[in-house]
Amino acid sequence: MAETDKDDLISIIEEDEKGSTIPDILPLMPVRDIVIFTDMLLPLFVGREKSVLAVEEAVSKDGFIFLATQKETGVENPKPDQIYEIGTIGRVLRMLKLPDGRVKALVQGVAKARIIQYTRKKSLYRVRHEVIAQVPVKEMTIEIQALMRNVRENSEKILAFRGEMTGDVTAILESIDDPGKLADLVASNLRLKIDESQLVLEVTDSVERLQKVNDLLSREVDLSSMQAKIQSNVRDEIAKSQRDYFLREQVRAIHKELGESDEKALEIEEYQKKIKRAKMTKEAETEALKQLKRLEQMHPDSAESSIVRTYLDWLVEMPWSKSSKDDINIKEAQKVLDSDHYGLKKIKERILEYLSVRKLNPKMKGPILCFVGPPGVGKTSLGRAIARAMGRKFFRISLGGIRDEAEIRGHRRTYIGALPGRILQGLKQCGTNNPIFMMDEIDKLGSDFRGDPSSALLEALDPEQNAAFSDHYLNLPFDLSKVMFVLTANMTDTIPSALLDRMEIIMLSGYTEEEKTVIAEKYLLPRQLKENGIKARDLQISPVALQQIIAEYTSESGVRNLEREIGTICRKVARNLAEEKKGPFTISKNNLHKYLGIPKYIAEMDQEESQAGLVTGLAWTQVGGEVLYVEASLIGGKGEMILTGQLGDVMQESARAAMSYARTRLAEFGIEENVFENQDVHIHVPSGATPKDGPSAGIAMATALISILSNKPVNKYVAMTGEITLRGRVLPIGGLKEKALGALRAGIKTIVIPEKNKRDLDEIPLYVKKKINFIPVKNMSEVLDIAFKLDGE
Repeated sequence: MAETDKDDLISIIEEDEKGSTIPDILPLMPVRDIVIFTDMLLPLFVGREKSVLAVEEAVSKDGFIFLATQKETGVENPKPDQIYEIGTIGRVLRMLKLPDGRVKALVQGVAKARIIQYTRKKSLYRVRHEVIAQVPVKEMTIEIQALMRNVRENSEKILAFRGEMTGDVTAILESIDDPGKLADLVASNLRLKIDESQLVLEVTDSVERLQKVNDLLSREVDLSSMQAKIQSNVRDEIAKSQRDYFLREQVRAIHKELGESDEKALEIEEYQKKIKRAKMTKEAETEALKQLKRLEQMHPDSAESSIVRTYLDWLVEMPWSKSSKDDINIKEAQKVLDSDHYGLKKIKERILEYLSVRKLNPKMKGPILCFVGPPGVGKTSLGRAIARAMGRKFFRISLGGIRDEAEIRGHRRTYIGALPGRILQGLKQCGTNNPIFMMDEIDKLGSDFRGDPSSALLEALDPEQNAAFSDHYLNLPFDLSKVMFVLTANMTDTIPSALLDRMEIIMLSGYTEEEKTVIAEKYLLPRQLKENGIKARDLQISPVALQQIIAEYTSESGVRNLEREIGTICRKVARNLAEEKKGPFTISKNNLHKYLGIPKYIAEMDQEESQAGLVTGLAWTQVGGEVLYVEASLIGGKGEMILTGQLGDVMQESARAAMSYARTRLAEFGIEENVFENQDVHIHVPSGATPKDGPSAGIAMATALISILSNKPVNKYVAMTGEITLRGRVLPIGGLKEKALGALRAGIKTIVIPEKNKRDLDEIPLYVKKKINFIPVKNMSEVLDIAFKLDGE
C-alpha cells in the first residue's frame, strides 16, 4: 500500500474513534468462507448483485456496512435464515470497480453487532441491528496474564511451523494488552473452520473468548507439529532415495572403471540370455525385450520393477518350444495299460488307436478324451497310464467347485498378486508343452459373478483354437495343440453342450464281482500291504473271503470302498504284528467279521418272496446302476392315483401313462371294469429321501399296477427297464450296461429290456450274459408274460 494510502486509512480510523456515529439501519453483505472480527482489515472481492449494491450504498453514505457470514458457502443467494445473526459492522475504506463488473473493497471491522430485523429484502438486504458491547476486564489477574502469554507463545509456534514468523509479528503480539483484542487478532489468523470462528465471535466475555481461542490454538499446535513431522519424514525419505541413487551411480561408475559389472547390469544380461534360451515365439520375444527395457530404466527398489521381474520370470520359464520326445511302442503301451488296469477293453483300444496314429503322424493334434463313469473305476489312473505309455509328463488339476474364470485364464497384471491360469501353471511345472493334462470333475464346474470357467475352457479344449490360447496374465498366444487333454466326469448331464461337443466321450461302466476279485488280488491287496508295511507272507486273504468282502461289505461300481475294506484288514493285522503277535494271519469266511464287523449289504434279493404289486426296476445314477423297487397298493377312494417317493416330472408322466394303459385293458387282464369306482391306486418308489426321475421305470410301474389289480405276484428274480407308451409299446432306454451290473450285484437272474436295446448287449461282458438272461420285448403283453411266470424261483 502506498504511503498516502496508509495516511488516509489512519485518518479514517482516527476519525471513527473520535465519535463517528453508526446508523441503526445498515446495508447487509453476506460473506462466505470467512468470519470477520473487529479491527480486522482485509480486501473483499464482491461479485453478487445484492452485495455490490450493499457496498455502493455504504460508500455513498458514511461507509458503514453490516458483514455477516452465511451458513452454507455453496448457496449463491442466501435467505435471512441462512445467514448468522451475529456479525461485524465494518467500514468500507476504499472501493474499486473492476472491468468484469465485480467490486474490490477494502474493509475494516469496527464493532460486533446482532441483526434485529430485516427492513428490506428485495434488491439488497438492509437490517436493523444492535451493537454488542464488549465486557471490559476489570483486573488483569495472574491467570489472565498467563493465558495471554500462552496464546502468544502458541501463536508464535504455529507461525514458525508455517515459516511466517518475523520480529514484527512478535512485536505486534506483545503490544496488545487487551484480552479481547488479542483473541480477535489470533482467531482471525488461525485458519479455523467457519462454525468454529463464528463460535468465537459470538462469545462476548473477553477472557472467555481468549480461553476458547487458546483451546483451538493448542489443537492447531498439535496438528501443525504432526504435519511438520510428516513433511520432515517425507523430505528425509526423498533425500535418502536421492542419496542412494547417487551412491549407486558412483558404484556403477567405479565398477565400470574397474572393468566390472554391477548387479543390475548382471540381472539384465542374465534375462537376455534366458530370453534367447527360451526360444519364444516372435511375438513373445518382442514383448519380453520390451519389458526388459522397461526394467532397465526402472529403479531396482520400485514396486513396479518387481511386477515386471515376475512377468519376465514367467515368460522365460514357460516351455515355448520344449517338448518331451514320445517313446511310442504299441506292444509296450499295451503292457503298461494292462499292468495298471484290469478289463476296460474298449478304453484301452481307443488309447492304443491314438498312440498308433501318433506314431504314424507325429504332428497330429491332441484329442480331447473324456472318461465318464462312476467313482472308483480308475478314470484318473488311466491318465497316468497314458503318460507312462507315451513317456510324457503328467499333470492333474481338479475343476470341482471352481467358479472363477481367472482360475483358467489367469488374472490381468493390473491386480496385485496376479498369476497365470491353472493351465499355464501346469505347463510351467511340467517343463514341456506336450504333457498329458488331466482335468478331473469337469461336470462339477460352477459359475457366478466372477465369470464362467466352462466358457473359458472352450478355447483351451478346441483343437482348432487352442494353438493360440490367450491367458490374461501373459497376454500372449500360447500353443496348446500339442497337449493331450484327458477329462473325467461322473455324468454328462451337467456339462455345457458347447463344451461336451469338443470332447470324445468314453464310458466306464464299472466292474463285475469277478473283475473286482481279480483287481483286488493283483492291485489293491499288494498296494495296501506295501502302504501298511506288511510282508506278503504275514497276511493271506482267501478267495472266498475276498468275494464275501465284495458282496457283503461293498456295493459300488468301482473299487474305492473295496480298497478301504482291505486297508482296514491290513491295519488290524499291522497292529497285531506291532504287538508282536505271531503270524501269518489268514482271513477266511469264518473270521472275516472279526476284522470288518457285521456285513453292511445283503447280496441276495431284498424281497423274501414274489408278491403282487412289487416289481424290480433298474436305475442309472452317478455312482452306477442300481435296482429300483416299485410298489403298488389299492386303498379306498374314488379312483385317484397317488405317487410318492420324490418322483420327478418325467417319472410321474410315466406312471400316468401306465395307468392309462392299464385302464384301457381291464377286460383283457380279467379285471372288473368298476374297480376304480371306490378304490385309489398308490404307487410308491422306496428310498423316499432320494429324488428320482426318468422314463425307464415305465414298464415296471405298469407291471406293478396290473399285478395289484389282478392280484398276480411278480417274479422277484425278474427286473425290467423300458419306457411305456399309451398303446403298450416298449421304447429303448440308456445305460443298459450300468443297469445290468447293478442287477448282477442284487442277484437278479432275468432282465426284460426293449427290443431296440438288443444292439447294446454287445457291450455287456460275456460272464454277465452267462449269469443274467436278457429278454428283449416289443410290448407290455410280453413283459407281463415274463413277469408273472414264477418258474424261475
